[in-house]
Amino acid sequence: MATKSKSQKYVYSFGGGKADGNESMKNLLGGKGANLAEMAGHKDLKLPVPPGFTLTTEVCTYFYAHGRTYPEDLEKQIANALSEIEKLMGKKFGDVKDPLLISVRSGARKSMPGMMDTVLNIGLNDETVKGLIQTTGDERFAYDAYRRLVMMYADVVIEKAGGLEPVKGVGIRKLMEEKLQSLKKERDVKLDTELSAADLKKLVKEFKSMTKKFLKVEFPEKPWDQLIGAIGAVFGSWNGKRALEYRKIEKIPDDWGTAVNVQAMVFGNMGNDSCTGVGFTRNPGNGDHHFYGEYLVNAQGEDVVAGTRTPAPVNDFSKNDHSRDLMTLQKFMPQQFKELDSMQKKLEIHYRDMQDIEFTIEKGKLYMLQCRVGKRNGVAAVKIAADMYRENLIDADTAVMRVAPNQLLELLLPMIDPDAEKISKVIAKGLPAGPGGAVGRAVFSSEDAAEWASRGEKVILVREETSPEDVDGMHKAEAILSSKGGMTSHAALVARGWGKCCIVGCSEIDIVAKEKMLITASGKTVHEGDWISLNGTTGFVYEGAVPLKATDLHQNKSYRTFMKLVDKTRTMGVRTNADTPEDAEQALYFGAEGIGLFRTEHMFYGEGSEFPLFLLRKMIMAGNNEDRKTALDELSVFVKKDIRDTLEVMQGNSVTIRLLDPPLHEFVPHDRAKLQVLAKELGVSLGILNRRVLALHENNPMLGHRGVRLGISYPEITEMQVRAILEAAGELIKAGKKTKPEIMVPVTVDVQELRHQKDIVDRVYRETCKKLKIDKIPYLYGTMIETPRAALKGASMAKSADFFSFGTNDLTQMCFGFSRDDIGGFLPKYIELKLLPNDPFATLDQTGVGELMKIGIERGRSQKPKLEVGICGEHGGDAESVKFCHRLGMDYVSCSPFRIPVARLAAAQAVIEDRK
Repeated sequence: MATKSKSQKYVYSFGGGKADGNESMKNLLGGKGANLAEMAGHKDLKLPVPPGFTLTTEVCTYFYAHGRTYPEDLEKQIANALSEIEKLMGKKFGDVKDPLLISVRSGARKSMPGMMDTVLNIGLNDETVKGLIQTTGDERFAYDAYRRLVMMYADVVIEKAGGLEPVKGVGIRKLMEEKLQSLKKERDVKLDTELSAADLKKLVKEFKSMTKKFLKVEFPEKPWDQLIGAIGAVFGSWNGKRALEYRKIEKIPDDWGTAVNVQAMVFGNMGNDSCTGVGFTRNPGNGDHHFYGEYLVNAQGEDVVAGTRTPAPVNDFSKNDHSRDLMTLQKFMPQQFKELDSMQKKLEIHYRDMQDIEFTIEKGKLYMLQCRVGKRNGVAAVKIAADMYRENLIDADTAVMRVAPNQLLELLLPMIDPDAEKISKVIAKGLPAGPGGAVGRAVFSSEDAAEWASRGEKVILVREETSPEDVDGMHKAEAILSSKGGMTSHAALVARGWGKCCIVGCSEIDIVAKEKMLITASGKTVHEGDWISLNGTTGFVYEGAVPLKATDLHQNKSYRTFMKLVDKTRTMGVRTNADTPEDAEQALYFGAEGIGLFRTEHMFYGEGSEFPLFLLRKMIMAGNNEDRKTALDELSVFVKKDIRDTLEVMQGNSVTIRLLDPPLHEFVPHDRAKLQVLAKELGVSLGILNRRVLALHENNPMLGHRGVRLGISYPEITEMQVRAILEAAGELIKAGKKTKPEIMVPVTVDVQELRHQKDIVDRVYRETCKKLKIDKIPYLYGTMIETPRAALKGASMAKSADFFSFGTNDLTQMCFGFSRDDIGGFLPKYIELKLLPNDPFATLDQTGVGELMKIGIERGRSQKPKLEVGICGEHGGDAESVKFCHRLGMDYVSCSPFRIPVARLAAAQAVIEDRK
């Protein structure tokens, strides 16, 4: 077992009112071990914790670094610690007359509930079981514990830890469960507790035979071998499939390792005066300040979570539809409940956080088996943080840090009803691009979505992928479902901007657009008009209409209290990406302090856009400057109205207006039928129109004739937009209203471009002031930093810019050389192999793209110390990216309206993390 190593302390004991460790030692003892030591040994607690010891995370690290072997003197340390348990319990491990039984459980520094393995009742064999019967006087209990040990040991230690392939794909535990069910059927009973001692004794013998038959290994009779085997299996489960997947989701480092906790067994299955249960010091579902929990009479801990028996509520507050008629622990064991209630209150006050506890009552005596910070949903997290702050249990900084930024999304969007979701049929799964839930009838084109919605139907737009021409249908749909695309695809970006539920990259569906239906991988067909439901938080697609649950922030007192603390703490501003007055109003509702990205091109799609789009196409297809200016003059009326209305909604907050950015070909139809209609509308031949469309074609439009390049090629396009912006602002000023527009030039690479465009801005500014008879129109002039060269040239760019706004979508694309719409074919593999830590389009790449941003800011502010700096890419709504922007010293981040609370919270947490 052992290999040579330098001697050090690997085993920490607890019990009998003292402990070697404490709660602060989670990195070494894991969360469970540290909390067991704290409960057992802290002077203000000293709770009835069964004695035990913890093998440190350093043993786990050693275990994997040395070919699954242990430090040289580990067995000796284990033996010494085991003897301490024996003294405290008055029993001997392996004693045939009065055996001490022990459990072996995992305990990583961050809770990973259910992800690693446990073995209970270690120490039982054909001889010690007789001693257990003699000391307890309960043969049924003894063989119940024995059959559990054999089942767990065969499953966890021999099969899983041994790396054995399940027999015909069916694990040994499943085979044993089938044997157990078969016996219950034979005896005509429903519950395990109804089996007799003889039945359980028979099962032990059969389970042992099955272990030898299917796994080719004998169940070990020696208690010491059982203990060492179980310890190795729990260490081994750190790299089990479940644990690996969970760590990937939770971003828990693989090199942390787990501790292993060895503890004296206490039994909740010793009859009707015994039970086991779990509880929370507050309700984890809604945050209510009531003790909440469940228990089972005559059961061990695994029974509570296995779902084979319906647990009873610990008190009236814990009742649900399934347990409404079951007796509460408060009534069943009033004295023990009173003790438990006192302990849970004491633990919450001690830890100053909601606790998840496990307890066992053995023959009327209460034991505390575990406590840890309880997991909670977003609604509960906000309420608990706000309530504990009001109760003076925690300070403002602690309250702000108690809620994960993304948990706020659960308060902002309608959600699929969790109870209804449990009984709904999943038909496909994709990427969760837009959180929240949605229910609607499936439609398969933008036109159909708009038409059905106009009749009052709730629809879900189902497409292979979306384009700007789908925007109207996307806007009118309840949600978007696409079979292609990634998390930053068009559908995902637009949906997030609207706070709309969206699932993309759902490769499990084939869309037959002509026949207006989709077919799932399992063969399920959904026709046009059939109801489907989407959970944009998980990516699940459900058959039929699953009910939704909505929340109103204005009615949520806890949310208001919590966000006041957030806003008082943060130092960085939070703006929104908004393209319409309606978007702006929505953003103000969520706490936006301005608009960091107003995209002028979005007014050419969606409701009421037909005539402006026609004028834009007329301008694009113009054969000379005169015709182009005529079209632009007509178009200017619509552009100015949109901008004025938005400036007015924002009530004097900054509004950063990006000049026209996309390549012109995006605004022109490409199929023959639509081209014929456009040719007729413009009064030109189809041949002439085709030649103009062909001239607009580019091999790589993302790097082509777009952004500032349009303004340089066609100065009149810049002039029209600038005039619309300044006239809109000037008219509002004359009406006695505050306004603060910021003119942003996109896709720049050199200061000469900025100077060229600034000459136009200066001239239009003078003309507008003269026309409106006004002395001054406050505005800023700046650029969107979205090319690596612009970032590197920050010092010179700042000479002609009042502000920089980092467009990190394109900056990431150009820095990596990844097309954000085509990463689905390779990026998942990069993440799986850990070649990249995250999707760089979802979470900012701090060492590459972030370094360019840092350079751009430092060089820009070296030239202009008060240069305003922000970010307007999708990363502005990602918590880790927001924190990075804070560390760079940015003035603000900008994100879609529904991400604003997330950004506000992340910005506040960044301040607190700085203090630490």
